[in-house]
Amino acid sequence: MTHAPTTRASLLVRLRDARDDEAWRQFVRLYAPLVYQFARRKGLQDADAADLTQDVLRGVSGAIGRLDYDPERGSFRGWLFTLAYRRLHDFRLRRHRQEQASGQDATHILLAEQPDRGEEDRWNQEYQQRLFTWAAGQVRGQVSANAWQAFWQTAVDAKSAKEVAPALGMTVAAVYLAKSRVMARLKDLIHQWQAEDEFS
Repeated sequence: MTHAPTTRASLLVRLRDARDDEAWRQFVRLYAPLVYQFARRKGLQDADAADLTQDVLRGVSGAIGRLDYDPERGSFRGWLFTLAYRRLHDFRLRRHRQEQASGQDATHILLAEQPDRGEEDRWNQEYQQRLFTWAAGQVRGQVSANAWQAFWQTAVDAKSAKEVAPALGMTVAAVYLAKSRVMARLKDLIHQWQAEDEFS
């Protein structure tokens, strides 16, 4: 059975201990794909996106000991978004210096790196998707296979309980109950994680 996840606040505190492998595993599982997707969306090739992701994770590792948990400063996710943008900018400037013959000056690179209005919204949407995927993986390990299928087929695949029940050997009422219980666990887990993400 999977242990209950660490809350965001305690995860951020635990990350200060570089030897806390489980905290870093949780952090990397949720945030590394988010940074990688961001880098790919900004035009980096696979290897460069992976390098940028590692650079951002190293930045978190180096800064986490100095990071104060203050609700007035916004969310950790927002701070990470800013860090990823800065590291992307630095990456492109280094690349520019190596490719001086391209004719593109540093001003063009700087302007290209300014986030458009929707970029942080896309970042947050991708974060929500990653969070759901992570939470679903946690909850799936805590419930029976039938309960999970009842939830997934009715809530995600949009099948009716009447259609799902015979295939799973359940009553319609049992399908509704399983869906409700799994949904409640998912909501609790996601709420617990998000409540602490706002540096509060």
